[in-house]
Amino acid sequence: MEFSSKDKAAILVEALPYIQKFFGKTIVIKYGGNAMVNNELKAKVMEDIALMKYVGIRPVVVHGGGPDITGFLQKIGKKSEFVSGLRVTDEETVQIAEMVLVGKVNTEIVSLLNHRGVKAVGLSGKDAELIRAKKKLAEVYEGETVRMVDIGFVGEVEKINVDILNDLLDQDYIPVIAPIGVGANNESYNINADYVAAEVAGALHAEKLLLLTDIEGIYKDYHDKTTFVSTLTQDEAKEMIKDGTIAGGMIPKVEACLCSLEAGAGKTHIIDGRLDHSLILEVFTPQGIGTEVVR
Repeated sequence: MEFSSKDKAAILVEALPYIQKFFGKTIVIKYGGNAMVNNELKAKVMEDIALMKYVGIRPVVVHGGGPDITGFLQKIGKKSEFVSGLRVTDEETVQIAEMVLVGKVNTEIVSLLNHRGVKAVGLSGKDAELIRAKKKLAEVYEGETVRMVDIGFVGEVEKINVDILNDLLDQDYIPVIAPIGVGANNESYNINADYVAAEVAGALHAEKLLLLTDIEGIYKDYHDKTTFVSTLTQDEAKEMIKDGTIAGGMIPKVEACLCSLEAGAGKTHIIDGRLDHSLILEVFTPQGIGTEVVR
């Protein structure tokens, strides 16, 4: 579609209040899903993040890498198993996850951002003990009861070292964080990137947490597109997890939103990363996209 000069000017003017509103503010982006494996979408996400930086926003990127980990495990004949949306992770798997997330995915994102003229720095949760972690047990809902399941070297965040992040942000860098945490005995923990993004957003008191996903947002009934939910309260989200409306891989995303709000972030959004320039649509347009989870 071709836009006239007048249309282009109108779009820029529409974005101006949001550029002013978010100037100097920190926005945490959880980068994952199809936007990480589709090269065209990948390029657009990198452009969005670079644009946010150029107009004065302080982006922080937390990335996943599940498909890359799964692909590597398949190459060595190891099957992936999930419980409540979390990967079961033995000692071999966590070593592979660390290698893939830190050595491959993180460095690629940093390179793509640097190529667009912004300064990005890659970080593992082990760097300067950025992410202190402990073992996480998966919660399996069985009616009114919850069963706790040990899924190996899967962690949850105990503490985020915000000093290193603030130092980098103040020096005009974009931190790019791989979700590997370090335990009390220097053991590595693979942590769901949604949870890491939530804890980072809360610790930094970010203006927004944006979670890129492969669906439009949250539905009361996924098979009925008329039940789309644009805004969800914390209490409503908790009830939808409890009754099974929110299930599988969507659980960590919604729990991440809840965690982020409780820890101090301003707003949280689950948005469709399959859309071109989804970050820009969410941040710089009045209608936004996806589902917002609010207090």
